[in-house]
Amino acid sequence: MEEKFKNKFRIPSARLPCWDYGSNGLYYVTICTKDRVHYFGNIGLNNNSETQNLASLQQTPIGQIAYDNWSGIPNHFPFVQLDEFVVMPNHIHGILYIKRDDKFDWQMNKFGSQSRNLASIIRGYKASVKTWATTNNIEFAWQPRYYDRVIRNEKEYTNVCEYIINNPTNWLLSGDNEDNLYP
Repeated sequence: MEEKFKNKFRIPSARLPCWDYGSNGLYYVTICTKDRVHYFGNIGLNNNSETQNLASLQQTPIGQIAYDNWSGIPNHFPFVQLDEFVVMPNHIHGILYIKRDDKFDWQMNKFGSQSRNLASIIRGYKASVKTWATTNNIEFAWQPRYYDRVIRNEKEYTNVCEYIINNPTNWLLSGDNEDNLYP
């Protein structure tokens, strides 16, 4: 039987129960805006013929902050290296590489305070973007939680990288959004 929070309800964790999210590894993360509102900008055709992508994000000020703050994660968490990432109109995809030379023990995913792990990194990132929006009187909200996947092998890593790189172009070509090129 599942435990209940405050004896009322139980929201099961989306985390891998046997994994230590502070351990060394590659993590594919997706963070969405509340109600999938397009706070970060719109995808448009890329006029730069030197890039291989058909499309890119035309950022709003909060979209630029989302990009800059993601780029700045290693400044706050020196044990994190960034890999591919993209800011989309209503979400962010990114690969974070946690590389902690001081990590020798294994602590399975648990409820409670989190530090120096994936949850603390994402919490810090989300808070920094929300704080900037609040300080600048810009309406903005994140969806609670986030999606993550531990990348387990090279093939999965390659697939995730390609997905992230092609996401803006696929957004324009997809029938799942109102900005698509081909209805």
